[in-house]
Amino acid sequence: MVTKLDRLARSLRDATDIADELTKKGVALNLGGAVYDPTNPVGRLLFNILGMVAEFEADLIRARTREGMAIAKAAGKLRGRKPKLTASQEKHLVQLYRTGAHTTSEIAELFGVARSTVYRAIQRGEQS
Repeated sequence: MVTKLDRLARSLRDATDIADELTKKGVALNLGGAVYDPTNPVGRLLFNILGMVAEFEADLIRARTREGMAIAKAAGKLRGRKPKLTASQEKHLVQLYRTGAHTTSEIAELFGVARSTVYRAIQRGEQS
């Protein structure tokens, strides 16, 4: 039982492959209340049409999302996540690392961040 065809697969090819595999195993595919019958030409036609419409809808959603994100980015509203450390904290972190007195794990614990954050801060410090 699948409520909508776009919940079954991402593309028409995937949906067809899944439907073929299920019918080979003797499983009846129920799409939103209608049973898909692969032996019936009308059933195959409707399945393919519904699959094409579902794939088209997904493509439209992706395109609109990308367009909206591009507009927000151009307007300066899409900034992403705020950094854990301020510029001065990052500078201090890099100085502690360069002295060699602390390990990256100790520095991460001191600043309350993950080690990966420490590594990225060190990498940014080496670039500047």
